[in-house]
Amino acid sequence: MTSDDKRGRSRLDRRHLLQGGLAAAFAAPLGALGAQAFVPRGIATGVDFSEFPLCRTASDAPAFSGAPRKLKLSWNAGAVCLAPVPVAIEHGFFQKHNLDVELVNYSGSTDQLLEAIATGKSDAGLGMALRWLKPLEQGFDVKIAAGTHGGCMRVLSRTDSGVARLADLKGKIVAVGDLAGPDKNFFSIQLAKLGIDPVKDVDWRAYPGNLLNVAVEKGEVQAFLSSDPLAYLWLKDTQYKEVASNLDGEYREKSCCILGLRGSLVREEPQVARAITQALLDAAMFTAQNATIAAKSFQPYAPKAATLADIEGMVRYHTHHHHPVGDVLKRELKAYADDLKSVQVFKPSTDTAKFAERIYVDVFAV
Repeated sequence: MTSDDKRGRSRLDRRHLLQGGLAAAFAAPLGALGAQAFVPRGIATGVDFSEFPLCRTASDAPAFSGAPRKLKLSWNAGAVCLAPVPVAIEHGFFQKHNLDVELVNYSGSTDQLLEAIATGKSDAGLGMALRWLKPLEQGFDVKIAAGTHGGCMRVLSRTDSGVARLADLKGKIVAVGDLAGPDKNFFSIQLAKLGIDPVKDVDWRAYPGNLLNVAVEKGEVQAFLSSDPLAYLWLKDTQYKEVASNLDGEYREKSCCILGLRGSLVREEPQVARAITQALLDAAMFTAQNATIAAKSFQPYAPKAATLADIEGMVRYHTHHHHPVGDVLKRELKAYADDLKSVQVFKPSTDTAKFAERIYVDVFAV
């Protein structure tokens, strides 16, 4: 066997091993792990809030008194961009705000998740804005209290595909894990801004999320959309490249994931609503400033194919320092709603200013 053959076989073996590990990780039911998986190490110290005066002031406010308030927080345990959640448990951020939080790993539809929050089966949840906004049009009693971070969606292609930028998707076949997914919505919006009709000019094809790269290898598609950790791990293979991400251009300073609270919690227990929001913002701050520690907290939830260095790389890539609240959040929600109108996800008649006003809440204004 020649040296070139050995190198080629090595790349192939590593690629198939990675695919096998990821397929096994994502085929299995996600996480029996919950809040009980961690023993709090005590309240973290040494967090630098100087860049974030709102968080510093709110964080110094006294917690409400009495027994710790039990809450249920729904999340996707496989989403590495939600690393601040286990950080909040393991490093005492919920404890600091007198909260006893149980994590509920939710893998159902967004409508079911929002209904669960609205009806009290869960008290709060984390998800992607471009997946939540359309269902929120239906009037679920869920209020958006904060953005949590930016960056976790990417367009990938083979290095030899000829697809070098987003505009090159015109006339191409693109694989997606969900035809109504936030990544398809996001990159459709970007294509529309480039003057490309995402409905007529791109042929979107649905594939199982953990097999998107196989469609490219078989030549059935020229590019595919994916989110971390899958996207990040696939990019370790030199045959793939990143074409675009949701940290490009103006979106570098926008959040892609959001925190939703049960409407009745906001109205009846505003201090509790504020406390869980602040605890997660504190944990996001800590994550932005302590990527290695945050990666270790998330490691029990990560796919086996991901090393600690991989998780840390993803934590550093995601913008955990960006978590808007109040008017800034409302403006971001309106902008996303406007974007969704541009790709016919929202009705042309939707008043996006009124919509943003209805779905958001400023828990720090009271």
